Amino acid sequence: MKKLLASALIFFAPLCAQAACSATDFTVQNVRVEGAAGHHVSLKGELVNHCATPAGAKLRIAAKNAAGDVIASHEIWPSGTTNLAPGKSTWFNTGRLFDYRASMKSFAVTVVGTRNW
Repeated sequence: MKKLLASALIFFAPLCAQAACSATDFTVQNVRVEGAAGHHVSLKGELVNHCATPAGAKLRIAAKNAAGDVIASHEIWPSGTTNLAPGKSTWFNTGRLFDYRASMKSFAVTVVGTRNW
């Protein structure tokens, strides 16, 4: 049992030594909406990692009506299952994720989670 515990500590110690990144360690910038008058709405932007370690971030994109109520939302991992290096950025494109609705007046993009792949 002691050998098993020692082996587990040796294996997991490097993983625990890394500082965990949080949603506040990432920023989203240069977001633009395309195709709002068509059948689909696409959002494009840039995700930047300000964490000290490589990590991935999950984004929630929310479409809002004129009153600010969320009428549709989706979550995406812009870098997929690849960690984004500290100080680096990646461009994202939601593609045809949202069907256009005339009631869509604004969009909010927020970082809602992080993960080390």
